[in-house]
Amino acid sequence: MARERNLTWHPSACRDADPRRPLTLWFTGLSGSGKSTLAFALERRLLDAGIACCVLDGDNIRHGLCSDLGFDAQSRAENIRRVAEVARLMNDAGLVVMAAFISPYQRDREIARRIIGAERFCEVHVSAPLAVCEGRDPKGLYRKARVGMLSGFTGVDDPYESPQEPNLALNTAEVALEECLERLLARVRGEGGAS
Repeated sequence: MARERNLTWHPSACRDADPRRPLTLWFTGLSGSGKSTLAFALERRLLDAGIACCVLDGDNIRHGLCSDLGFDAQSRAENIRRVAEVARLMNDAGLVVMAAFISPYQRDREIARRIIGAERFCEVHVSAPLAVCEGRDPKGLYRKARVGMLSGFTGVDDPYESPQEPNLALNTAEVALEECLERLLARVRGEGGAS
């Protein structure tokens, strides 16, 4: 299709400039599970270690790049597709990317994996029991969904498809923040298998 539109992909010289392997850590889970908390805490640790990185956060992205999208299944799919394309470009530039998105549908996460490349895509399932997520409710969204002020909310009246074989699974109701960060840092260093 690109050939038909007279488009040519130009590879970046940055791709091989950094000896560390660029990576996208794709944090998926319910609202309130701890995705953004982990992503931004990991960003701080990586920056302190001199590792170029960036967080792509669901709320932040919807302020600009995806401000034209809603929350129906088609809009969610396009949101994830756009984010995956940005993450791929950032990986090409040598950055470690932390993408924190509910991304409730397995098919959308698989599309993100294909866009970014399986060798660079690390699916991180951030979980906590629904009751814990609702108790945290940092934005008051569960409360709104429960009283009918918000419809199509993942975990209440819209499904969440848990990853069947994530590269890393972190239950933030059971594993302390520091331990989660150590496991994530091991992934960035290229250590360990699925857990």
